[in-house]
Amino acid sequence: MKRFSAFLCFFCVALLLSAQVNVTIKGTTVNGMGKTIELYKYSDQLSAQEVLVDRKVINADQEFELHAFANYPTLMFLQIENYSQSFFVEPGRTYELYIRRFDWDIDESKNVFLSPEVLPIEFLNVKSDELNISISRMDELVDSFINANIVHFDQKFRPQRTYFDTLARLVDKEVPNGDNEFFNRYKKYRMAELRYSLHFASRANIYNKYVKDQPILYYDDNYMSMFFTLFGHSVSKGNKYVSMADMEYWVSTGRLSNMLDSLGLDPLLRNEQVRELVALQALKEAYYDSRYYNPQRVYAMIEKLAGTTKFPELKKMAQGLLQSLSVMREGAEVPQFVLPDADKKMVSLDSFKGKWVYLSFVRVGDPHSIGEIETLAHFRDSIYAKSNNVEFVTISCDREFQKMYHFLKNSKRGSRYNWTWLHFDNNFKLLEHFRVVSYPTFLLINPEGKLQYNVTPAPASGFLLSPPWQSKNQQEAPRSILFR
Repeated sequence: MKRFSAFLCFFCVALLLSAQVNVTIKGTTVNGMGKTIELYKYSDQLSAQEVLVDRKVINADQEFELHAFANYPTLMFLQIENYSQSFFVEPGRTYELYIRRFDWDIDESKNVFLSPEVLPIEFLNVKSDELNISISRMDELVDSFINANIVHFDQKFRPQRTYFDTLARLVDKEVPNGDNEFFNRYKKYRMAELRYSLHFASRANIYNKYVKDQPILYYDDNYMSMFFTLFGHSVSKGNKYVSMADMEYWVSTGRLSNMLDSLGLDPLLRNEQVRELVALQALKEAYYDSRYYNPQRVYAMIEKLAGTTKFPELKKMAQGLLQSLSVMREGAEVPQFVLPDADKKMVSLDSFKGKWVYLSFVRVGDPHSIGEIETLAHFRDSIYAKSNNVEFVTISCDREFQKMYHFLKNSKRGSRYNWTWLHFDNNFKLLEHFRVVSYPTFLLINPEGKLQYNVTPAPASGFLLSPPWQSKNQQEAPRSILFR
């Protein structure tokens, strides 16, 4: 009996482990050998926090194989360095991909964060009604029709509803509903979202048809996209039921219950679960609107909502949002890293513990970076002379180490930049963590190893004239101007 119980236990564990993988992605590349390829998904639509699903190194035969688990069609994306491509994966499927020849250095000549370059992925051995093919066909149909008739959709003129009705009929004809219920929902919610965005339907109209008295489909990317479009900035910017001044007051005083009660004045927000979800969306928008809201107060309100909501999905979403916001939040712990300097000596960020670190991410061929580097050089001697507890650390994000080396060792002005220089060593995850999406980017780390600000000013802003590490008796007396 004991032997049977042990076998049964082993069998159950084996089944559990095998159930964690039901999606396989096999692929080949032309020139990706040795690069790390990663598979991600979002924890939810609101926080958009990236969750690593699998990671492999492309082998010498230019091949890779990734594995995932999905219990519902899920949006995932493949990423190599700064480049990615998203697609839906369905449970129990095996996907064969081919990544065409790609210029991996294209990010040296353009900002791929502001103008993304997608991975050139081709699906192999797929049927014409495969989910991603159907979605792509529909999106191309919608985009081409709107572009061809843009004047009839343009809000500067008088949008004509008949053209949207024509588009809806065309979509039903060219990409009709089929056996794939996920695609049927994609089409329904995509067209509803589009109808609202183009002002051919009111918020109340879309709400009554697709949200009212229906369960919230947290697991469905298409439904949630429509939901967040429907209520985007409808609360954080104020409305006829709750003004922006009211919202700012509730946030600044931490009165979550008062805020939720006030939102309930809106007939569309009478449902408690819908109201809390819209409140969470509004708080995320408020966090990034520092002109009117204090980010720290907003963060505290999200914490309060996460701790008081009775809906498990909302709690999980709020916790994910907090985790996402905390990465670059004022007072956040800065992760340690070790990078090579110009002499290829490995330097740890931890070696500057106890000092203020003014950290800059630059590219030595970028004119904006050069301008700020010159400003740093102008202030460097005077700041180091006044304060022995500050360190300038500049990280060169040029792919080639030699660019930084020649810039510092062989250029005419390289000797002026006599502070700590490091090379990012193709550590793209480091740049991603610090949200480096343009050059130059600056961060100030305090002596405790925490971020001093959410956003750190650049040298050219005048920040170095009165930095936080400078004691009060070192502050320059204001100059008086004599008018004659």
